[in-house]
Amino acid sequence: MSKYILINLSGGDKPGQTSSLANILATYDVRILDIGQAVVHETLALAILIEIPAGKEFTPLKKELIVQAHELDLQVKFTPINQQAFDHWVKTQGKHRFIISVLGRIITAEQLARVSAAISDNALNIDRIERLSGRLSLTGNNPNTNACIELEISGETDSSATLRADLMALTQTFNIDIAFQRESIHRRNRRLFAFDMDSTLIQGEVIDELAKLKGVGEEVAQITAAAMRGELDFKQSFAKRLSLLGGLPEEQLKKVLSAIPLAEGAERLISALNLLGYKTAILSGGFTFFGEYLQQRLGIDYVFANELEITGGVVTGKARGEIVDGKRKAELLQEIAEKENISLDQVVAIGDGANDLPMLSIAGMGIAFHAKPLVRKSANHSLSFLGLDSLLYLIGVRDRDLHAIVAQK
Repeated sequence: MSKYILINLSGGDKPGQTSSLANILATYDVRILDIGQAVVHETLALAILIEIPAGKEFTPLKKELIVQAHELDLQVKFTPINQQAFDHWVKTQGKHRFIISVLGRIITAEQLARVSAAISDNALNIDRIERLSGRLSLTGNNPNTNACIELEISGETDSSATLRADLMALTQTFNIDIAFQRESIHRRNRRLFAFDMDSTLIQGEVIDELAKLKGVGEEVAQITAAAMRGELDFKQSFAKRLSLLGGLPEEQLKKVLSAIPLAEGAERLISALNLLGYKTAILSGGFTFFGEYLQQRLGIDYVFANELEITGGVVTGKARGEIVDGKRKAELLQEIAEKENISLDQVVAIGDGANDLPMLSIAGMGIAFHAKPLVRKSANHSLSFLGLDSLLYLIGVRDRDLHAIVAQK
């Protein structure tokens, strides 16, 4: 009967260690059944599960590994695995698996302790932990630094609903974001990012800025806020706000282009998505003149928004064509996905208002970004404390990955 041995090695990380150990294993014709390696702060942790064929002795191999580990300044431990434990390990390949991303300006031991306790309380186990964010600067604290750790967890029962609720409670306690995803083939194979524009891709509402130029800013802002909270029908509120802009000179529109800054991390995110070959779209209840400006500035593939009607160089207070409301956003998202031959499971949709919920609900990953309470509660994912570039962590992109890509370019 075959024997199963788990080999654990730890110590200072150096080039060639895994190679030299593997060469010894190769001379004994053992089969590697499982292997995992991690390096934390230049310290190696390596585990290898091997099968010793029936009739073969483990002692000579064990002696060689002990000698080699000593030469490499590594600690080594051997654990025999009985047949029952091995069979259980094989059967648990079908476990429920999830990914938890913890994001904040900093991540503390208390935060990690509470997250890991929630995982344990829901009968799930942590299989892997990895830091996706870059190393901290030695020159001092940067208020806009991102921190992200990713945990891969698994369990024999699906307790995702209760765990998700526990994790969402922790986001309020610690002012951090926690994204919870089911591990699937689509998670690292997203292909399309669709953005709301106002208060998502940019830090403000274009219609509010136009209203200020017209002298009706306070009245329009109140209607906008109520619409985004879901208290008013979008089409009706949009028509009412738009009518208040009637008489605004066309040349005033250009002033708004420089008045509203991009959301934090927007430029870095879109640049990275372009480098990685993702398709991008703006689906906005705002205006085409601003969306097309962003398209040129950032390199966005698709823009759908509302077109202001202008006659004789003056805004009429009406829009041309079909109004882009929440229902239309979802329809446009489906049309783009079909045109690009992309499954909706491969789509990431990001928005902040109630009119974004239809497209967030049909996307494989719908994210409420710095959103209103109703939207945060309704969306599958919510990010409130970091910039847009933190979305890269949710698709498994590490900071060092981007540095390498940029260096190659």
